[in-house]
Amino acid sequence: MYEVKISATGSYLPENVMTNDDLSRLVDTNDEWITSRTGIKQRRIANGENTSDLAIKAALNILNKSPLNPTDIDLIIVATISPDFFMPSIACKVQQAIDAKNAFAFDISAACSGFIYALNIATQYIKIGQCKNALVIGAEVLSKLIDWKDRSTCVLFGDGAGGVILSASDTKGIIAINAGADGNKGNILTCGAVNLENPYLSIKTNTKIKMQGNEVFKFACRIIVESIQNVLRDTDYTLDDINYIIPHQANSRIVECSAEKLNISKDKFFMNLDRYGNTSAASIPIALDEMAG
Repeated sequence: MYEVKISATGSYLPENVMTNDDLSRLVDTNDEWITSRTGIKQRRIANGENTSDLAIKAALNILNKSPLNPTDIDLIIVATISPDFFMPSIACKVQQAIDAKNAFAFDISAACSGFIYALNIATQYIKIGQCKNALVIGAEVLSKLIDWKDRSTCVLFGDGAGGVILSASDTKGIIAINAGADGNKGNILTCGAVNLENPYLSIKTNTKIKMQGNEVFKFACRIIVESIQNVLRDTDYTLDDINYIIPHQANSRIVECSAEKLNISKDKFFMNLDRYGNTSAASIPIALDEMAG
């Protein structure tokens, strides 16, 4: 069994910035209302770029920070809920664009948990020796899934991509991973796919993001605390040993609630959601890249 380390990070954000004041011209809201409830001041919205474009640019930025060549990459996983197509996968489009001809490639769909799931999958491939270097990306163009007349959701989300290269190592890198799911909560945050249409019936699907905000908030406050406790339980570390926690960048009030329950300063949580909003699968790798510098 091999150890696994993060050997490079990278990210890409669209240049187009949408501020809270910009949003107030589209829907009944204002900067104070959004900031006080979410901590978000602005977000990036793609203008002519699709999810594969963001993922490819993030991949190139990651490789620019790595001594590896594209042909050294054995595996590419992209986490996204906003792909260009059902097929080909975003991962295959990344493989083609960067000429990583030796890599096998696939996408996963796990929404805001997507990058962590993808990281876990790639880690296991490396641990068992099936590959040595994996490119793991979270990429989203959520702006195409948003109902821009729904102020409860359109103020929250942004577009972006980020990722890492994982490499086999002789020394400890990734120490512990904790993952989980609760399908019973599946109805509190939804986005439909295509309409159900065939020669026998036609059922329209809501293809925009819908959210029960209060339920999501309560779940997130609980699950962040449990996840931190569970991942530490498998190690020799305590919260006192941890310099920074990188949470999913969803809402500053969720972070404040989690910090209070853990009895730690909220300053221990790295946050950049004030500038980027919630970028779903891209949020953690974007934040990780900013921390890595």
